[in-house]
Amino acid sequence: MVAERNIPEWLKVKMPSGNNFKYIDSIISKENLNTVCKEARCPNIGECWNQKTATFMILGDTCTRACTYCAVTSGQPNQLDLAEPIRLSNTVNRLSLEYAVITSVNRDDLSDGGARIFSQCIKLIKKNSPSCKVEVLTPDFQGNFDALKSIIDEKPDTFNHNIETVKRIFPKIRARGNYQLSISILEKAKQLDKNLITKSGMMVGLGETLDEIIETLKDLRSVKCDLLTIGQYLRPSKKHVAMSRWYTPSEFEKIQSIGYDLGFKHVASGPLVRSSYHAKEQHKSAKLNLI
Repeated sequence: MVAERNIPEWLKVKMPSGNNFKYIDSIISKENLNTVCKEARCPNIGECWNQKTATFMILGDTCTRACTYCAVTSGQPNQLDLAEPIRLSNTVNRLSLEYAVITSVNRDDLSDGGARIFSQCIKLIKKNSPSCKVEVLTPDFQGNFDALKSIIDEKPDTFNHNIETVKRIFPKIRARGNYQLSISILEKAKQLDKNLITKSGMMVGLGETLDEIIETLKDLRSVKCDLLTIGQYLRPSKKHVAMSRWYTPSEFEKIQSIGYDLGFKHVASGPLVRSSYHAKEQHKSAKLNLI
């Protein structure tokens, strides 16, 4: 393991500030919405919010799972907020967003995993902000493909489900998940809509090898996954799984090149890259490559 206090220069970012950041923060707080930007302590929060973009986290702020890499609170979630899609849609409209990303905690306590709320969010955003594109980053719904279909039927512009890590390490950090199920979720989404842009992301720095990374990318491409994000794992606290090492910018460039060679339409690979990093640009690149 590495001395995680010795953070490399390429991972140091400025504290978030600026008028746009404060404006978005105030609106999101006023509407009682959650964002993965804050809940997961994303290092890009300042950059994204100052560009007036945000990744919304629906279905509450408490996850029914306890993945060992994740900073989101785990436990018993509160009652489902049926008015959340209305508030979210209103906020997207108020912020004049061109691209909205919607993710969620895992809600294994719900029969559909919260898919109904996802669907309503997509529907209302497209109705109230027709020029805004919508990306969803969903859980695995415990393999409930009917729940998945209800989301795909609302025509999100990008469907994202993160693989997170390589097959060998997957059980260690996602004990209640399943590597092959995650691959199948992406495969089924593409089968439900052959024109749908699909996306996945993973972290490095958990003890994986380059060969294992390549094998994971091949698994994603085998189900025609279009977009890829790869970033450095940052340990949220001492109770979370330890980090094995820092990857250098040149190593991320090498992985990016491998991704393109395997056929991904866009690869965002870098120390601070996260699932929704430059999501609008990734979607636009994929659309151009589909022409």
